[in-house]
Amino acid sequence: MSVARAIAALRGGRPIGIENAGFLSLETGSSAMIELVDPRGEARLLISGARAAALGLANQANAADAARPVLLARSAWLDRTSAMALADPANDYSRGPIGPLEPVAMTREEAEIGRAAIAISGRSGLLPALWWLPDSGGGNTTQDVQITTQDALATTQDAVVLARAKLPLAGISDSQIVAFRDAANGDEHVALIIGAFGGKPPLVRLHSECLTGDVFGSLKCDCGPQLHEALRLIEAEGGGVLLYLRQEGRGIGLANKIRAYQLQDRGLDTVDANRRLGFADDARDYGMAAAMLRALGIDAVRLLTNNPKKIAGLEAAGIKVVERVAHHLPTNPHNADYISTKQDRSGHL
Repeated sequence: MSVARAIAALRGGRPIGIENAGFLSLETGSSAMIELVDPRGEARLLISGARAAALGLANQANAADAARPVLLARSAWLDRTSAMALADPANDYSRGPIGPLEPVAMTREEAEIGRAAIAISGRSGLLPALWWLPDSGGGNTTQDVQITTQDALATTQDAVVLARAKLPLAGISDSQIVAFRDAANGDEHVALIIGAFGGKPPLVRLHSECLTGDVFGSLKCDCGPQLHEALRLIEAEGGGVLLYLRQEGRGIGLANKIRAYQLQDRGLDTVDANRRLGFADDARDYGMAAAMLRALGIDAVRLLTNNPKKIAGLEAAGIKVVERVAHHLPTNPHNADYISTKQDRSGHL
């Protein structure tokens, strides 16, 4: 559970160690914590390559690859407030001039450690920006949570079944809910098992959590209607499974999704908003979905989706997709552009 502890530490504003390097989340690390772990103000700022590109640094050699993290030299003006103004794109349209930003070269090993730090920050639902703490001599000793780059970048997942119970649902004749925990990071996911599918590949829907759409009925996306239509289709099929995955905002977390909404209010589409935040277009991973299906004794599915990445993700994790079942719904004036972007820029069918 070292990754789960590292995520908890970052969310709680505490430093972590990756290999021989120390990191503190820019977003949650308080000024008092920064002073404690970096009393001389020497920590450098690590940001994702995508965020560096959004800041216009891609024309500099040490920041030219959007897939690699970028380490910025510490300047006298780069305190926590000014660093947050760089990391949070909400300030991109309102801040004044900023001081010079100097990307510094990293060794291959440092680049891999930096990539691991950005990855674990993303899994924590935080902005992809961290203080890279100075070496305190003989390795950093300020972190009580240590993980390896392999831990942080691991994609294989193990689903632990926690509980199973009947769950009556409106319009559904027979359903059960199964709770799972991701053994690596502690996240909890659920499966809804509807009816019976008699040993044949069941109709399966992978549904990523969407608080705004599923709970509040937001019209900005099609998540809520997709969820309820999927349940109806699975019931009509006589049985199947809906996996409800804790991957809010295409895997960037709830707060970052709202930040993306803020950017969309300024005219950016879903893809450009995520990139400006410093994330990939779609940061979801389907290894946990595959692990949940295996735990339910399912190794082949008919997948209810318009997203080829879900098919590829499941098959890469060892689940055979024997058929894709289309899942289209009517648009509304608020989500028509969003759905067009999914088709035109994200490859949805």
